[in-house]
Amino acid sequence: MTASPERCSLLIGVLILMGGSMPRYVIGGHDTHLTLMLIGGVAVAALAAFQWWLLPTESRAALPALIRRLVACLVVGLLAMGIWHALFGAWSGWPLLVSHGATMGLLLHALGLWWKPAQKGKE
Repeated sequence: MTASPERCSLLIGVLILMGGSMPRYVIGGHDTHLTLMLIGGVAVAALAAFQWWLLPTESRAALPALIRRLVACLVVGLLAMGIWHALFGAWSGWPLLVSHGATMGLLLHALGLWWKPAQKGKE
């Protein structure tokens, strides 16, 4: 396996997701979970940096567009989860909304990356 800008964008998305989940642990007083999340975040950040370092220069040029796409997916996920919570659930607070929205956004981004190569193969 070689490094790819898609992997880098997914790792950055995982870091954002982990950061978006941390307020739930801080507010809930789950110090052990927070510590494990911080340790995992350092590991994911190191892996993302290593993947970026392995990228050829021409592949690094694709990363800004993928990051913009990731941010757009995260916003869509946050809005979708906000609507979902407003329509079908009791309001559980902003930390849960951010966590769920970031999860949905990262899933949308990952599925979009997976779907794109499948479309290329059918041409």
